[in-house]
Amino acid sequence: MRAGVMLSVVLSFGIPAAGPSFAQTLNQGLAAMEQGDFFTAFSALRRLEQAGDPQAARMLDEIFLTPGATPVAAPMPAPAPATRGVVARQASPAVVSVAPLRSIRPQTRLEPAALPVVPDIAPHNSQNTAQGGMIELPAPLDAAAFRQVDETLAAIGHLLFFDPILSGNKDISCAVCHHPSLGSGDGVSLGLGTGAHGLGEERIPVGTHAADRRIPRNAPALWNLGAKEIRVLFHDGRLEVDRDNPAMRLTPQGPLDYMEFDSILAAQAMFPVLSQEEMAGRPGENPIADAVQENRIHGDDGAWAKLAARVDAVPDYRMAFAAWRGQDTAIAMNEIANAIAAFIESEFRADQTPFDAYLRETAALSAQAGEGMRLFYGRANCASCHTGTLLSDQRFHAMGQPPIGPGKDRDEQGYTRDIGRGGVTFDPEDDYAFRTPMLRNVMTTGPWGHAGAFSDIRDFLRHHLDPVAGLARYEPQAILPDLAPDDDDFAALRDEMVIAPIAQAAARSMAQRPLVILQEDEIDLLVAFLETLTDEASLMGWRGVPQTVPSGLPVEGQAGRNE
Repeated sequence: MRAGVMLSVVLSFGIPAAGPSFAQTLNQGLAAMEQGDFFTAFSALRRLEQAGDPQAARMLDEIFLTPGATPVAAPMPAPAPATRGVVARQASPAVVSVAPLRSIRPQTRLEPAALPVVPDIAPHNSQNTAQGGMIELPAPLDAAAFRQVDETLAAIGHLLFFDPILSGNKDISCAVCHHPSLGSGDGVSLGLGTGAHGLGEERIPVGTHAADRRIPRNAPALWNLGAKEIRVLFHDGRLEVDRDNPAMRLTPQGPLDYMEFDSILAAQAMFPVLSQEEMAGRPGENPIADAVQENRIHGDDGAWAKLAARVDAVPDYRMAFAAWRGQDTAIAMNEIANAIAAFIESEFRADQTPFDAYLRETAALSAQAGEGMRLFYGRANCASCHTGTLLSDQRFHAMGQPPIGPGKDRDEQGYTRDIGRGGVTFDPEDDYAFRTPMLRNVMTTGPWGHAGAFSDIRDFLRHHLDPVAGLARYEPQAILPDLAPDDDDFAALRDEMVIAPIAQAAARSMAQRPLVILQEDEIDLLVAFLETLTDEASLMGWRGVPQTVPSGLPVEGQAGRNE
């Protein structure tokens, strides 16, 4: 990036008559640009924009924030178009080269302010005094927020959840990536699906069909997915309730209105079984993978029907479904999905946290957690996204998450990047945006981020304060099971054409919210508050890990604490 680019924009707009303060700040930005310091230049314009200067706002948009803008002295080659489904489009051109991006400096810290010594914060109503103002807290999460669960169906789903019968090679169950002993995740940044054995970091490729690629995204936690408010699922929201027709669910395979689902969670359960890396396996390994490769998903010869037939052929499952519905007919895939969803809703419910007790006015918070709550709902601005009863706006935000692993999106060379919501909507404004996660039991669900790039929650929080600077200073801390000695999970971090558009998207996101600076002791206070979102009883599980499943296949994870 060159100072001349900024100067040319200044000349085209004209120097505003804003006095020495504008000129001084602008000169700082020009000097930073000359040194290739993207962040300081960006911050200089940002300060002027926040002071109400319209020319600075226009310059900020022209130089940094306009999608597709390329403020470099010479044009950079655009990457080859990546195919997503049947639609391909050019990726947004890079904004900065790797060298300037790596020189980004975090903003200078202020001297830490002394925090008041306060007693435990007693139960209070939803309007709470915070730093001289008022903060509005959500209602507690209680039984009324959840769908009523059919426990008989959930008992069938319990067995199916731990049964490898639903994977193409019959070697992995849902529980391997969402284990009760691992906070409903798998404890690693990017897991290994079919073709491996073991749990979490100890999982290793084995067998004739040994895994050769990581699952490209972090296994999302399952907590509170039975809540009535849930309207989007997956990191990119590729399964969602149709806002124009709430009775309809939009999925990668269409609305699926020929099936009856009890919830959006049940519809979601239909899709991991189709993923090559997760459960289906590779073409040539089994009939399910072959059907998926040939795009035979629906119908009597489709992948879903083949899986349902497997389950139906197991006498115990056939009898259990017949007893539940009162009719002995062939098991359908949507019934399997409804059963698994019922189990997840029953097993992974977390609504007895200290924070919920505080909201119910039945318990106090510690002084540290209380101050953290005030930061969360106040100056730290966390609640602008982690809002409402579920602590999520269920929307999508570009937070500059470091790219690790194979990535989700394909090009002719394979998986190379992950553009998140943009891969669903094909809208460049949505590139690199991911769903806001819910936060109950968040301290147990690391590593964090859509690719699990952060294993330290404090680093994750620091990154969120300023994702552009955070991306530049990121040092790998992912937790990854061994895959292959020559596998480079961090190659994308050195790839200019991958990193630059992530930084651009994060800069656009930064422009829509106030820049927040927190001291280290304030980060500690936020962590203290996040710890109050842990439901200890829920972590122990209710049904536990079954010793056996009706298929007779081995059950992984029986040595877990929920045995």
